[in-house]
Amino acid sequence: MEKRTVFRSAWLPYALVAPQLAVTLVFFIWPAAQALYQSVFVEDAFGIHVEFVGLANFRALLADPYYAQSFATTALFALCVAALSLGSALLLAVLANRVVRGAAAYKTLIIWPYAVAPVVAGVLWLFLFDPSVGTLGLVLKKIGVDWNPLLNGAQAMSMVVLAAAWKQVSYNFVFFLAGLQAIPKSLLEAAAIDGAGPATRFWKIVFPLLSPTAFFLLVVNVIYAFFDTFGVIDAATQGGPSKATEVLVYKVFHDGFKGQDFGAAAAQSVILMAIVIALTVAQFRYLEKRVNY
Repeated sequence: MEKRTVFRSAWLPYALVAPQLAVTLVFFIWPAAQALYQSVFVEDAFGIHVEFVGLANFRALLADPYYAQSFATTALFALCVAALSLGSALLLAVLANRVVRGAAAYKTLIIWPYAVAPVVAGVLWLFLFDPSVGTLGLVLKKIGVDWNPLLNGAQAMSMVVLAAAWKQVSYNFVFFLAGLQAIPKSLLEAAAIDGAGPATRFWKIVFPLLSPTAFFLLVVNVIYAFFDTFGVIDAATQGGPSKATEVLVYKVFHDGFKGQDFGAAAAQSVILMAIVIALTVAQFRYLEKRVNY
């Protein structure tokens, strides 16, 4: 029998959801509508002269080779960040789930990086990989690697991928650990009695039961890589060198606030929003079929 909540006051349900609706309207719906509006106009840096141009901003973007390069850079960046952060978090969660002594301290230390701001994470990894004074940069120099992420695009991309993934590992770790602890131990004990080894138990029992958590984190991490890594890139490389780390969200900022081309920046934000929505829908459409609820 279905259970339903009954409110004594007719206005109470609306009052309870009103704060969330207000936040969604002010911080999501309104900016999205404003971006759609600005994307069909061209205006000067002071906003004095505004001219309607229709889809000209979108056509100019699609013809821009640097914008196509940002697409490829973003795809590579998002794929690497999601794979590295999810894989590392799952490994750490499995190890933490087996720890008996000092488990609380171990879990706390892993969760700490999530409290670090993206800008701080970018600066931290920039110092670590600095070719002159950075710990990791000096180690790479000593083993014969000509390391300088300020001049080498591939090295800069590797650095920001590590910084962004490190920032997100703690978030993924919490969910994976909660999912692992929710799996009945009787299932694993029964499989062990039947002769299943650790690897077999993980891939045949643990991972399928973790699939809802993994699917949720995959969606969250893709969105994170597309939007929330702006602070890391701005602090570490500012899109350089030679636009090697200029992902789509940073290009919106660069063209809009530095280049003062608000129409093109608004068009880019609309395209970026459409890409993320399409990727999310595709994940729910094709990957959710493999999830075991």
